[in-house]
Amino acid sequence: MELGRLEYLQALVTEFQVTDSQEAKEQVLANLANFAYDPKNYEYLRQLQVLDLFLDTLTEDSETLVEFAIGGLCNLCLDKTNKDYVLEANGVEPVINCLSSSNEETVMSAVTTLMYLTTPQSRQQTTALPVVECMLRFSLSANRRLSNLATIFLEDYCTPPQVEEATNLSKHTAVGIPLPKD
Repeated sequence: MELGRLEYLQALVTEFQVTDSQEAKEQVLANLANFAYDPKNYEYLRQLQVLDLFLDTLTEDSETLVEFAIGGLCNLCLDKTNKDYVLEANGVEPVINCLSSSNEETVMSAVTTLMYLTTPQSRQQTTALPVVECMLRFSLSANRRLSNLATIFLEDYCTPPQVEEATNLSKHTAVGIPLPKD
């Protein structure tokens, strides 16, 4: 596929942009998210502006499209160039917004993506107080995958004073972000 890889990915992007079928859009986005696993595809996906496509799709009404978009973004943010691009494109906020999804996979990918996006420069945004409060609630979830991931986020990406402030705040407020459904 090496020779035709760029052309194939281009065809997928074009199909996503021109199709009116929701099902086709979901299938194409799932394929693009899968291609985002492979570092060989990073350059092609950047060239085809798939990072923008994923970022734009995070605000769609379709939970399925959002799930595939955040999954693809999560795969791409392992790469420093892609991570820098997402940070410069103000991509942290739409990722944070995915934390309130009722879809477990979307939430798991959003937490992981925030981990990948955390740098000394972005830490203030990725570990903002509402995010830390959210992670505290997720750490208490009956869902082991979610509670373990949130605990790692709190331990590895947040400072003890941040966690303490969020703990004290959440004792006094009713937080509106629901836990994802199992």
